[in-house]
Amino acid sequence: MHLIRLPLICIVFLVSGWANAQSYPDRPIRIIVGYAPGGGTDLVARAIGPSLGKVLGQPVIIENKPGAGGSAAASYVAKAKPDGYTLLISSASSVLIYPALNSKADYRLSELAPISQITIAPLVLAVNKDLGVKSISQLIELARSSPGKLNFSSSGIGSGPHFAGVLFNEVANVKMTHIPFKSGSSAVVSVVGGESQLTFATTPTVMQLIRSGQLLGLAVTSKEPSPLMPGLLGMKSAGLPNYEIYQWNGIFSPAGTPQEIINKIYSALKVVMADSSVRRSLEAEGTEALVSSSPAAFEAFLKKDAGFWSRLIVAGGVKAFD
Repeated sequence: MHLIRLPLICIVFLVSGWANAQSYPDRPIRIIVGYAPGGGTDLVARAIGPSLGKVLGQPVIIENKPGAGGSAAASYVAKAKPDGYTLLISSASSVLIYPALNSKADYRLSELAPISQITIAPLVLAVNKDLGVKSISQLIELARSSPGKLNFSSSGIGSGPHFAGVLFNEVANVKMTHIPFKSGSSAVVSVVGGESQLTFATTPTVMQLIRSGQLLGLAVTSKEPSPLMPGLLGMKSAGLPNYEIYQWNGIFSPAGTPQEIINKIYSALKVVMADSSVRRSLEAEGTEALVSSSPAAFEAFLKKDAGFWSRLIVAGGVKAFD
C-alpha cells in the first residue's frame, strides 16, 4: 500500500507546484534590501520596484532589513518560502564575500537561486584635494615613497571599496593602510576632512563633492572611462591597465523556487531594465542597467566572481569574521 501511495503524493506536490507557477504572481511581492533606506542598493530597488510591479501585475514592496553588511537580508531570504514572493537584491558583499569571511554565516550562495544581474558601476578613486597628487602615477609614486603611511577609507571590512584598495595595492605594488568606517558616506567625509587621504567610493557618494572641488577624482575603477563620471579617466589610460573592479546588484530568490517562476521574474526584469525612464533613474544614482543573458548565465558569472573575491581575500590578508 505504501509503495503505491508514495508516487501519488509526489504527483500531488508536482501538480501543486506547477499550478502555483502558472498562477504566479497572485499577491504582492517583496524585495528585501540589506541596507537602510537611502543607500545605493536601496535606491536601485526603489528605481525598479514600481515598473516591475506593473510588468508582473502585482505590487512590489521594498522592505529594508539592514544588518551585518547586508547579510541579515541574505539570510532571511535564503530561509524564506521558495515561492517567488520574497526576493533579495544584493551585491557581491553579502552573497559572496560575507559567507567567505564568516565561517559561522548561517547561509551560503547555494541557498539562493540567482535570477539576474541588474546593474553595474565602477567605483571612483578620489583623494583629498590637498594631498598634492593629480594623477594615478603621482599617487603611486607617493605611496611607494612612504609605504603604509597613506590611508584609504572604505565602507567597512569586506566591502567592495575595501577590496578595491586591496587590488590597487597588489596591481600598483604599493602598501596603503585600510581604514574601515560604518558607511560609505562617513568614509568619504574622512577624506574631505583629511583623516584619511583617499577612498574608493560609489559614484553617488562622491559625485557632488568632486564637482564642487571638495574632493579630487583621479579615475574610475573600470579599464575604460564611464559615462557615469564624465571627465574621469579609466584605469587603462590612467596607467594601470591590469586594474579593474566593479560594484553590481542582482536579484535572487530562495533556492528551490520553481524554474517557471524564476523565468517569469527574469523576463519581467528584462522588460523593466530596458525601459528608458528606469535606466535614466539608475544613471542619476550612479549606476548602469545590465541584465544577464539568462538566469544560468548569472549563476555562471557568480561562480567566476566568487573566485575573484576569494583571491583578493587571500591577497589582502583579510581576516575572517569568526
